[in-house]
Amino acid sequence: MVLFNSIEFLFRFIPVFLVLYYVTPARFRDWTLLAGSAVFYVVGTGYLSLVLLALIPLNWLLGRAIYQSRNVRNSALHNHAFVAAVLLDAGTLVAFKILGAAGYSAYVPLGISFFIFKMIAYQADLLQQRMDEMPSLLHTALYFSVFTQVTQGPIMRYEDGNFENTRRVDLKGVTDGLFFFILGLSMKVLLADRLAILWNDLVKIGYESLSTPLAWLGAYAYSLRLYMDFWGYSLMASGLGMMIGFKFVINFLHPYSGRGIADFYRRWHSSLGAWFRDYLYIPLGGSRGGALKTIRNLLIVWAATGFWHGVTPNFMIWSGVLVCMIIWEKYALGPLKKSGTAFLRAVDAVLERLHVLVLIPITWVIFAVTDLSQLRLYMERMFPFFVQGRNVNPADYIKYLTMYWPFLLCSVLFCLPVTYRLLVRYRRSLPVVIAVTGLFWVCVYFILITKSNAFMYFNF
Repeated sequence: MVLFNSIEFLFRFIPVFLVLYYVTPARFRDWTLLAGSAVFYVVGTGYLSLVLLALIPLNWLLGRAIYQSRNVRNSALHNHAFVAAVLLDAGTLVAFKILGAAGYSAYVPLGISFFIFKMIAYQADLLQQRMDEMPSLLHTALYFSVFTQVTQGPIMRYEDGNFENTRRVDLKGVTDGLFFFILGLSMKVLLADRLAILWNDLVKIGYESLSTPLAWLGAYAYSLRLYMDFWGYSLMASGLGMMIGFKFVINFLHPYSGRGIADFYRRWHSSLGAWFRDYLYIPLGGSRGGALKTIRNLLIVWAATGFWHGVTPNFMIWSGVLVCMIIWEKYALGPLKKSGTAFLRAVDAVLERLHVLVLIPITWVIFAVTDLSQLRLYMERMFPFFVQGRNVNPADYIKYLTMYWPFLLCSVLFCLPVTYRLLVRYRRSLPVVIAVTGLFWVCVYFILITKSNAFMYFNF
């Protein structure tokens, strides 16, 4: 597997690819990018890359049928072709999800979810005439398989890729892309991977042996680890995209500064949230048709979200808790927000912040612990007043706070929008350039002395 945070990628694949890409005449760069993406995917997936190789021309042919028949009077071919494409793509995803759940994850292609989501979006956009021209097979293949996004997203829309025009590569874009790539690499290697050790220690200790403070510390550590891991990957992917001429794709909008669960998930992995909104929630009717239909649509979307993450019961519980909280915010707290009373609006604001800062870490524990019996033990340690018995090892959290406070503090600082905005604003200043360069080599050092850890969302 080729990981963005591996020595092979940093010092072999990406330098060679970029040199070849830059020396290639602009009109032929799409072919270089397609070849580089193919090498990246074949090395990472092996013979399973044949799945993607088969799906690309099939989706292009079905998309072409949609495009050619959508303006033909009394023709239902475009609808039939769209249904066939969705059945093909969604059926492939479901089949591999079931295969992975049955213990055959080694036979699941890398990034299957993300290129399937791109394929469904591609067909829907053709059907809804969001594309003025039918993309060529080359551009379709590039959109589906570009190596910067194929494994974990972000889920770029076809029209955002500007595939029909020659992409402009300049020094500003390359240096900015390099900045975002190193920033994301630092989040992954220096923060997420360090916090992963804390969580792994809790697993080895056994949840039944945790004190309540340590259980809560573990929940927040896992929350920050997941955020630094996934946001780090997204910054690396978007940075690489900028280095080859694509626009920066925003995938995280500082979710921990959000107000409420719904706002948190509008900001968290926003390209995935937008995909579910535009291609499932709105086609189902969205918020139109009254409260009951809205609740029905929310339940369907979050059931699909839970299934996409995994078929084990904990993911269904996770998505169920979240959708219940979103419904609570919309219909119970919503009137407070619209109230003319300042006190009620303040109560609503406080509750929404508590949802993000307290309930979100609890739901991440549900997300992380797939064994329901172990999940029960962890919840008992977080909420010991629901079970009999004394609090075990009451001072154990001090040891872990002493060891991990720098990583926790830095992760919290990165959760603050002001930290990120200051770095981006002064990214070309000499102190920031020196600091980022130093961070890169510190990351290389840690990669060399430790095993490169796969990004957490590779599992999905």
